[in-house]
Amino acid sequence: MAMKLAALNSPQTDPTPIFDAFRGNYSTDLLTAAVTHFRVFERLKDRAASFEALRTQCGLAERGAVVLFTALRALNLLTRNANGDLQLTEQSREHLIPGAPFDVSGYIGLAAECAGVKDMIERLRTNTPTGAKDKTKGAAFIYREGIESAMETEASARHLTMMLAGRAKNCAPALAHGVPLGEARQLLDVGGGTGIYSIACLQKNPQLRAVVWDRPEVLKIAAEMARDYGVSDRVECCVGDMFIDPLPAGCDVILLSNVLHDWDVPQCRALLKRCAAALPSGGRVLVHDVFLNDDMDGPLPVALYSGALFYLTEGRAYSAAEYRAWLSEVGLIPGKIVPTLVHCGVLSAAK
Repeated sequence: MAMKLAALNSPQTDPTPIFDAFRGNYSTDLLTAAVTHFRVFERLKDRAASFEALRTQCGLAERGAVVLFTALRALNLLTRNANGDLQLTEQSREHLIPGAPFDVSGYIGLAAECAGVKDMIERLRTNTPTGAKDKTKGAAFIYREGIESAMETEASARHLTMMLAGRAKNCAPALAHGVPLGEARQLLDVGGGTGIYSIACLQKNPQLRAVVWDRPEVLKIAAEMARDYGVSDRVECCVGDMFIDPLPAGCDVILLSNVLHDWDVPQCRALLKRCAAALPSGGRVLVHDVFLNDDMDGPLPVALYSGALFYLTEGRAYSAAEYRAWLSEVGLIPGKIVPTLVHCGVLSAAK
């Protein structure tokens, strides 16, 4: 009989630097877009500007402006003054205003024709993610009614889901060990993918059962994983659309692991409202994600990851303050963030 796999074994080394290096190209793309196309620093050379004023001057929708300006603040190229307006830092004033004695904007412009930069400019200009055949409808790599999605085709769903599983397998042990679920009886894993987070929680908590809620092609993989890890008798794979279908009943903990960052603010608030309504009194929502600083000025790795999310999905990275506000408005009480790995953490909120 084959040995069952263990989802609770943590990696011996931290993979975070690998992810940081991989996402580093978004620094080039965002900085070059700011310098060569949106002329952010040139616009601020004479006076500071409010977020809204600068966003309007640059022709950006709110989501793109948040992503771009947060990255520039994390790079120490923009800051806020006492009135909360955006202004140049000493570094950007000396080096990124065209014609200044020590201007390097021309050097930055060497990357202006790179494919990644041009694509990022297009995403920022149109506020649509890559893969969107119809610019009015959305992304190809996330699922929502009306979107042509890679998650609906067996080969592409398997390919994408297994690619994303690499990070999840590293983070899942930290989540399972760091979040006590001893009183829980049933976990709902929304958009659960391979189900590896549920599997780790099941191996940690023998009393627990789990429902992995996702698209049909993705759930084929989750069922395989549950079998390989020896927990198939405690896992239910449930097909659904998280924005439309009723949430599976009987769950007292709902996990949203790296789900909300794929969506814009209205979808995040709507999904959290649905989760809160489905929970019993004393139930919990677990938001496992990356978190920007509440002041929206970093940390730099998360700000650059936000650029990746903007490029590939309909979302971005959010701050803990944003999540806490949304959780509170649907009647949940947010707690502390428990760190996991790769800049992620779990924000728990009780009903």
